[in-house]
Amino acid sequence: MLIAQITDVHIGFDRDNPDELNMQRLRAVIARLTQGPNRPDLLLMTGDLTEAGDPDSYARLAAAVADCPFPVHAMVGNHDDRAELVAAFPDTPIDGGFVHYAIALAGLRLIVLDTLEPGRHGGAFCAARVAWLRDQLARDRATPTFIVMHHPPIESGITWLDSAADEPWIARFTSAVTGFDQVRGIIAGHLHRTIHTQWQGLSLSVCPSTAPAVALDLTPIDEDRPDQRELITDELPGYALHRWDGRNLMTHFEAVGRHVALARFDRGLQPMIKGMMAERREA
Repeated sequence: MLIAQITDVHIGFDRDNPDELNMQRLRAVIARLTQGPNRPDLLLMTGDLTEAGDPDSYARLAAAVADCPFPVHAMVGNHDDRAELVAAFPDTPIDGGFVHYAIALAGLRLIVLDTLEPGRHGGAFCAARVAWLRDQLARDRATPTFIVMHHPPIESGITWLDSAADEPWIARFTSAVTGFDQVRGIIAGHLHRTIHTQWQGLSLSVCPSTAPAVALDLTPIDEDRPDQRELITDELPGYALHRWDGRNLMTHFEAVGRHVALARFDRGLQPMIKGMMAERREA
């Protein structure tokens, strides 16, 4: 099973331009998913789908993914508006005012969280969401489960964008997943970079953005001293492809843009491929 993930699309950054850069980057990623060799079984869009949560931007986004030949699941980030997202994607569940829901797959369960607090850039996870998540986890303790959320509960080292490790919402989230051994890992966005780490003994992967990337600069930032550091760069748009083999989730990342194939599977390289496959069978 292949689960594609895109995040931080930020449609509407150039609000009056239907062919804005962020839309061009999104179209390139969707074309790769639909026309490339690894067509997924579903697509997760993990938040910051628009820049300002306005209905026009959601309408453009919905049109851009409308022809995907696989289910598309939307969720909120800090730039999103719950009501407008659900209006544009009416199959998206909303429960108790929050856009959170579970996706049951073959031998796998995904639990999509809502970490939005309007007016706040960083994450949020209140007592009501804790209770909802613990209830969802208690319903099925046997099926391997991954948590899908916009804000990762980590410090990545990009301090101007990070949550602090001791923020109360992270403590509440930690309490919600404690004691549920079926939880295998976390799938997140928000940081506009490819990141993999461990959190509380769980795997945690952060998907690169389709919108322009956050510059990789891990030096401390002084908010009172603008130092001309790069903040946003024009790296290629990216996505994640999570491959579930019935036991483990393996995550691949790909940047989408023009590239040149330096080798192809032709008769010249067939002996190498046959030798490698023979080694695998004989191991």
